[in-house]
Amino acid sequence: MTDKRPTLSLKPKARPAADRRTAGTVGRNPGQGGQGAAGRGSGKPGPAASGQPRPGNPDSRPVGKPPRVQGGDFPGQSRPAREEPRLRESHEVKVAPQRDFRPDLKSDSLALALLGAASAVARVRGGSALPQALAAVFAAYDATPQARGAIQDISYRTMRQLGRSETLLGLMTSKAPEPPMLGGLLAAALSLLDTPEGQAAPYEAFTVVDQAVSAAAAHPDFAHAKAMVNAVLRRFLREREALVEQALREPLARFNYPQWWIDTMRAAYPQEWESVLAAGNVHPPLTLRVNRRKLDVAAYLDTLNDAGLQAEQVGLTAVRLAHAVNVAQIPGFADGMVSVQDAGAQLAAPLLDLKDGMRVLDACAAPGGKSGHILETADVQLTSVDTDPARLARVGDNLGRLGLDATLLAADAGSRDWWDGRQYDRILADVPCTASGIVRRHPDIRWLRRKSDTSQLATLSSKILDNLWQMLLPDGKLLFVTCSLWPQESEAQAAAFAARHDAVRLDAPGQLLPLGGAGQDHDGLFYALFQKKAA
Repeated sequence: MTDKRPTLSLKPKARPAADRRTAGTVGRNPGQGGQGAAGRGSGKPGPAASGQPRPGNPDSRPVGKPPRVQGGDFPGQSRPAREEPRLRESHEVKVAPQRDFRPDLKSDSLALALLGAASAVARVRGGSALPQALAAVFAAYDATPQARGAIQDISYRTMRQLGRSETLLGLMTSKAPEPPMLGGLLAAALSLLDTPEGQAAPYEAFTVVDQAVSAAAAHPDFAHAKAMVNAVLRRFLREREALVEQALREPLARFNYPQWWIDTMRAAYPQEWESVLAAGNVHPPLTLRVNRRKLDVAAYLDTLNDAGLQAEQVGLTAVRLAHAVNVAQIPGFADGMVSVQDAGAQLAAPLLDLKDGMRVLDACAAPGGKSGHILETADVQLTSVDTDPARLARVGDNLGRLGLDATLLAADAGSRDWWDGRQYDRILADVPCTASGIVRRHPDIRWLRRKSDTSQLATLSSKILDNLWQMLLPDGKLLFVTCSLWPQESEAQAAAFAARHDAVRLDAPGQLLPLGGAGQDHDGLFYALFQKKAA
């Protein structure tokens, strides 16, 4: 058997008309060697460009133009018709990609960081969430803290610019990069070379190109493609203005979201859709929640100022740092004086109208930010439920840092087999959703979600809400929260729930749009508050 590895080639410049006429079809199969519209937007070949036979007929020709029978290319000449070569079935074994291969590169090199980011991007494209992908890369590379920081930074940059980078690759190459990790390497390098307008490049261009080539040479799956990596990146630097101008004609490159996401956003928010999309591509702020059991906001602002950290109050207990820092550098974090929590998420606990002694349920509680805020607000008997035991352990860790206690249950909020039958005074239902409102914190979400997920998750959330309603005391309040921007998961869900249960709908913020401006620098959350009528 042969281990044949495809080498990505540069897309050739267009030939003059005369050359194209005389070249004929010698050496080409119809449908091969170029990209159709479907391939150009994503950097992957469409059906007509794949060169693969139609399913069920291995001896058929690839989808594309029909074979030509020419009588001659010049006047007065004729040439006998030539049958196009047929594709045969391939019996070659495709070697699995070696994503966990540990490269022989310096731990503090940009080459290692680029290769780690390439592996993370390939894993996301394979269906893994970015945090899990990064954890796998860190373990495989035995990465130092410095390397982890660099790999993570480049991976998040790449996710935010993936639509633009893949569109540029589609313009410069003849087919999609194989294996996917090679495409991830090129996209990661482009994210460093093609920085958003107004932002300074993190590295010199020649350093990025040199280190990307070194990264390619260090991996056995695509060491053969190092010359191509060099050629693609240098071509981008030479033709940057023209290539970017052409790429930005495509919505995928202009907005860095899948087309279905763009269309859904435009339909839901005709006035704000572009601003919301743009906000999702910006690095989020670092917002803290001050634990008012230990100190007030004014006192903590003085503490930050003494530590040389600029910050401002943006909510009742919310403080936003002017510049993000590692949590280890945040004064009082280890002692439970503050927690990291988005300003929009800090609205949940006050909306519950908590009183000492109440029985409160936090359903779908992980990672525990809202559970901690509930216990900081009042002395209540809190039960925190989550289906994932590992994520539930994070709730316990967060509460332990704060010096607070709750009953933790690994259970499904959509069932009642864990419930003791005693109804709650307050229920917080932060239900599963597409998480379309937190893409600036999790830029991989846009590439992992499908349009059909919205309907499926709305159905699941509806089941959970109906189940939790049975656990609420008469006159009790249920706060429905979702971090989605899609009306099907938010307002439509709330209206249908109120109608099903004859619930009294109380004042709540409704949909919060992440517009990034003053007073709106928060995630995209939705709040609806319901009260159960007295028996």
